[in-house]
Amino acid sequence: MTPNLPISVEIVVDCVASARAAERGGATRLELCSNLIEGGVTPSAGLIELTRAAVTIGVFVMIRPRGGDFYYDAEEFEIMQRDIAAAKRLGADGVVFGLLDVNGNIDIVRTRELVELARPLGVTFHRAFDMTPDPFRALECVCGAGVDRLLTSGGEQTAPQGSVTIAKLVEKAHGRIAIMPGSGIKPENARALVEQTGVRELHAGLRTSLPSPMLHRNPRISMGSASDQEYQRFVVLEENVRKLCEAASHIG
Repeated sequence: MTPNLPISVEIVVDCVASARAAERGGATRLELCSNLIEGGVTPSAGLIELTRAAVTIGVFVMIRPRGGDFYYDAEEFEIMQRDIAAAKRLGADGVVFGLLDVNGNIDIVRTRELVELARPLGVTFHRAFDMTPDPFRALECVCGAGVDRLLTSGGEQTAPQGSVTIAKLVEKAHGRIAIMPGSGIKPENARALVEQTGVRELHAGLRTSLPSPMLHRNPRISMGSASDQEYQRFVVLEENVRKLCEAASHIG
């Protein structure tokens, strides 16, 4: 692990209020999504524009046309292309996406197409990577496609659980691509994860559930598939981001 280099912290947000809170808490960069219940999909143009206006730190926009798997047909791929172009027009600093073929391998041809379309923006390949059958072959494909950063939990549910694989990915990457662990990262485990893996970037959600301010509620109807969350909101709190950033600042 290279000493004396700061650990950058990326926070996932899905609203302007959370974006502001993440910046105040010390985040280096945002991953901007909608529908985090399904793991995040492409945010609206309005959300991108207002978030960009609200913060000065980097804003990386999720490019994912739907929830579910990461095999996309021709029309979905065209949607991704158009959404990347829109993100560029709206002032995004980078984009985040992941594409697989039907066998779960990296779709290197279309990944490279999206990377070229996105330039000069930064590009992160997201945790679709963790669904591949061979992470080390997948690493070579992602590097070959020209991606800047790889978000991964090491093929496990959380990054701490996948720390051994993440450390091997860092070693095999040889600085060709930044390895950024994500999922399950908290202030209390950040130091151990960095020391075990040698990474210099962390990705975290840190969402907190808040009750809806709605006074009238209809318990007979749910508009979404997660009925128990109809009158809940999830936000990022400044103090939680600050705790993670302070933990990261004392590493190395």
